[in-house]
Amino acid sequence: MSENQRPEIPRHMTPLNRVVFASRWLQVPLYLGLILAQCVYVFHFWVELKDLIGAAMGNQAALSHILDAVTVPGADRPDKLNETTIMLVVLGLIDVVMISNLLVMVIVGGYETFVSRMNLEGHPDQPEWLSHVNASVLKSKLAMAIIGISSIHLLKTFISAEAYEVKVLVAQTVIHTVFLLSALAIAYTDRIMTGTQYQSKSH
Repeated sequence: MSENQRPEIPRHMTPLNRVVFASRWLQVPLYLGLILAQCVYVFHFWVELKDLIGAAMGNQAALSHILDAVTVPGADRPDKLNETTIMLVVLGLIDVVMISNLLVMVIVGGYETFVSRMNLEGHPDQPEWLSHVNASVLKSKLAMAIIGISSIHLLKTFISAEAYEVKVLVAQTVIHTVFLLSALAIAYTDRIMTGTQYQSKSH
């Protein structure tokens, strides 16, 4: 659509309607705050990665920091970098990346859905999912991202399962299962709503 063909803003809106509609811009500081939170995660990622590389090269201070971060209370603390420790650190880095991806979906998708269009059509870096994003799609993608984050935490727990009580393992497994069922319920509900809208339009 060219600039000359853009729809004009309705002129029959009452002043109250304009105020209510403009209130969506109050969400902008929230999204800016999430961007700052993303910066914190980026900083945390590079600190953990620097310590991992330093520990691998024999830096004792970095090794101590890594072991403090991954050693579960009650578990035997290793005295050197081993495969399990490296795996736990890498899973922690993956966890940070997945949470960062979740933040991007909330910031970009939420702003596009609830605040203002970003007019990214034709942009080479436009995310594939953003071209058809709406509240339902955003909920489904957020649910899938949360399941991925929960899977990482559950895997980290099972790697050090001997340091946890059985009730803790069961509780985390149940919580992860609830996330899975919730995502399935959201997807099924969206499918029903999409089918209902399609049938109503066809009639």
